[in-house]
Amino acid sequence: MAGGNERNVKALKEVWKRAENSLCADCGKPDPDWASSTLGVFICLSCSGIHRNIPSISKVKSLKMDHWDDAQVQFLAKHGNAVTKAIYEAHIPIYYYQPTYNDCQVLREQWIRAKYERKEFTEPGKQLPYSDGVKEGILWKRGRDNGQFLPRKFLLSEREGCLKYFTKQDAKEPKINIKIDVINATFQPEKIGNPNGLQITYLKENKTRNIFVYHESGKEAVDWFNAIRSVQFHYLKVAFPIASDNEIKNRLTRNFLKEGYMEKTGPKQREAFKKRWFTLDHRRLMYFKDPLDAFAKGEVFVGSGENGYSVQKGLPSGTQGNFSWHYGITIVTPDREYLFTCETETDQLDWIKAFTSVINQAMTPQEYASKCLDAVSFPS
Repeated sequence: MAGGNERNVKALKEVWKRAENSLCADCGKPDPDWASSTLGVFICLSCSGIHRNIPSISKVKSLKMDHWDDAQVQFLAKHGNAVTKAIYEAHIPIYYYQPTYNDCQVLREQWIRAKYERKEFTEPGKQLPYSDGVKEGILWKRGRDNGQFLPRKFLLSEREGCLKYFTKQDAKEPKINIKIDVINATFQPEKIGNPNGLQITYLKENKTRNIFVYHESGKEAVDWFNAIRSVQFHYLKVAFPIASDNEIKNRLTRNFLKEGYMEKTGPKQREAFKKRWFTLDHRRLMYFKDPLDAFAKGEVFVGSGENGYSVQKGLPSGTQGNFSWHYGITIVTPDREYLFTCETETDQLDWIKAFTSVINQAMTPQEYASKCLDAVSFPS
């Protein structure tokens, strides 16, 4: 903390070490070492970069390297994360997605701008762009067959309980009409190749269908995301009237547990292993020839340990299929074993950790009902 006098340095350290300031005020990352001298919050390096882009609202300084004068230290002491959050996060809708440090840039940036720049959560009952129960607009959608992104009209309706998209602006009938209770949405900037890329996933005839979209505006993309969560929340409140708000919140959009490339073999376990893109969406393990495929080529239900499911490091002895990657994984189900290989040991251990987290969880009644997905297993 160059340039600060000893008293200021000591006072700053005292404020900094308060329990309330031990996590970044915006993303929850431990041990933040930056702060906003105008908002009075302690933040991490990554969030400080976002704050720096809104200088009319927030002035950021390093707690370790910058000089803090008496007035600035006193301001931090009077505020801090708890006081500031009580102001700027006073009325967050239950369905609004609050990102963590693991989330992508657009989610974190729009969360910070929503709080401090637009002050969306400071007043009760404030009309928000994602809380109307209806949203209509243009999103750039990737073509299922040609891979081109083209502008398409989307309509989200709480009253109808669905999300629709139209191939033409003046089309009267939608190309697809998706029931709101089967939709998942997750940001996928790297996969889609756009910082505001959003993957919308839904079940069609018990198979997973992916739609990849983006919007040039990060705010608009995040507004669509939270509008979907808002409509889902109100739909589920009606469908499950005795469920608590938190129980319903946990059933809204979710991030995938794990994605990446592995090699797989067929059910006879004598076929050559083929490189495929895998997505683990809770108990649904899907694979795709390409990460941006509209449909999974196969999927399997991953149940709990008490129901005969397990994950093992390595492949069974005598495995005959040829494979180029040598870090094996075996998923054991009541019906068969599924064999995979990973390129690195790190990949192998990460996948095993993800599978283990699912297998260690007891199955819900709804998951028992969906166990029939085991029949939709991996073809060769």
